[in-house]
Amino acid sequence: MNFLESVEAVIVKFNDGIWAIIPWLLIASGVYFAVRTSGVQVTKLGDMFRSLGEKPKGKGKNLDPEYGGISAFKAFTISAASRVGTGNIAGVAVAITIGGPGAVFWMWIIALVGGATAFIEATLAQLWKTKEASGNYRGGPAYYMTRGLGFKPLAAVFSVALAFTFGFVYNAFQSNAIVDTMSTSLGLEGWVFNLIIGIVLAAISSVVIFGGVQRIANFTQVIVPFMAGLYVTIGLVVIIININEVPGMIGHIIGHAFGVTEVVGATVGAAFSHGMRRGLFSNEAGQGSAPNAAATATVSHPVKQGLVQTLGVYFDTLLVCSITAFIILLGGDHKYGLENIEGAALTQTALANEVGSWGIHIVTFIIFCLAFSSVLGNYYLAQTNLQYLTESPKVLNGFRVGVLAFIIIGSVTSIPVVFALADTFAATMVVLNLIAIVPLGGVALKLLKNYNQQKRRGQDPVFHRDMLPGLKNVEAWDGSDPVTRRSEEDALK
Repeated sequence: MNFLESVEAVIVKFNDGIWAIIPWLLIASGVYFAVRTSGVQVTKLGDMFRSLGEKPKGKGKNLDPEYGGISAFKAFTISAASRVGTGNIAGVAVAITIGGPGAVFWMWIIALVGGATAFIEATLAQLWKTKEASGNYRGGPAYYMTRGLGFKPLAAVFSVALAFTFGFVYNAFQSNAIVDTMSTSLGLEGWVFNLIIGIVLAAISSVVIFGGVQRIANFTQVIVPFMAGLYVTIGLVVIIININEVPGMIGHIIGHAFGVTEVVGATVGAAFSHGMRRGLFSNEAGQGSAPNAAATATVSHPVKQGLVQTLGVYFDTLLVCSITAFIILLGGDHKYGLENIEGAALTQTALANEVGSWGIHIVTFIIFCLAFSSVLGNYYLAQTNLQYLTESPKVLNGFRVGVLAFIIIGSVTSIPVVFALADTFAATMVVLNLIAIVPLGGVALKLLKNYNQQKRRGQDPVFHRDMLPGLKNVEAWDGSDPVTRRSEEDALK
């Protein structure tokens, strides 16, 4: 056993222990929030889509949709850029090969349950956001841990964990998946080839990374919907081709999830554990990452962005991840178990079996675009938390160089090691974030009540901080943003 294998073995053993607990924490918190919000992740579906289209507004220069921040849709695409990436293609493939088809069912469950958790954390991020000198907003768990919970040490530890996880580990995973798919597509392999791809990806990423949040938002709002739409369309073609097999596939997924259907090499426990892991890695509900993007939006009420981010969970897992799972499961017989771990190459092969060899190349193209957008989304989330700790330009630029270095490192690192590190840090972030949002959940519930009261009066909900006098340390929501006014006269009502 070499050094890398030894490190991997230690990390995997640690993960097995902590991931015996994490799924139950996520389920418990999700059920708790779902009950307290009366199933907000289901009852407010219409409001989710309406909130997605809201833009900053005003008069004069305020007509510029960028005035005072970014739109709800752009904030959605920043979080989607982080969510919708290789985790949806390579991650699902890994979950299925280790955990069997039953892992798909547990990914669905963590998305449905996690929708309520995503609502709470995004709403809190909006409430306690702060405005930068540029006019853009910034916020996230570190800010509601500090301003809402009053626990700065927790905020500092979380910021370090997220900056390292998203800036380094997750971006290494993205570059790893790009190399994997390109190797399959071009028939080339070896560390030299991998290194070249990693360097090229880092070079391209640097152009946008050094351009700031607006450049990231402008890029992701175009590339994410287009690539995700293309991928879903291809998946739907595969489903239509195999429509007669779909009922049996669904039955196989559910049957294996509960142990009714046996799969050689994949236990029910493995299906549950890895379905939960990959589901969390994909949709990030409860992890505390998406709230950083949610806080950037200029909206009239914090609840609106909570609803938008809940929709993001569904878009990511129930739609995109399901498409990947269906492509794999309909694409032929597979071997399961730890000795048969496959990533994006499995999705490529399965698609090729259905539509021909061009399927390998189209997946390569889609993964490259989605992984690249994920690198940008991940970087922004990491940067937000680094800036909570320090505003030093030297530190920020040094961090950017580190991000680019890990993109290169990921291109020449094995899949198991990258996945193991991702699982470790994801679990750490979940624990830290839940410590904050469970006690702060009552504030989000008050905001939801305020939102519902205005809706019942036939109003477009608008929030001002004086509507909830007991709130402390709320910097925004003073009526200064045009989007928080129904008219010029009610700016402070």
